[in-house]
Amino acid sequence: MAIKIIVILVFLMILFNLGTALVYMMKDGGQGDRMARALTWRIGLSVAAFILLLAAFGLGWIEPHGITPPASPTPGG
Repeated sequence: MAIKIIVILVFLMILFNLGTALVYMMKDGGQGDRMARALTWRIGLSVAAFILLLAAFGLGWIEPHGITPPASPTPGG
């Protein structure tokens, strides 16, 4: 359960940095380096989240789930 909370927090941090970059773009007109710094943080957090998910899956902390395809009928029976 803790890994799910961590993933959600990282996702919220990514959204926060994206919003921060939008605010800096509107205020600075894209001329300052604050927008680039916020977007760099967003990219770094996205990569970290991806690595975290891969590691959690590899360690068995999370398991994929979803819709499983129906079993195909066997021929002749």
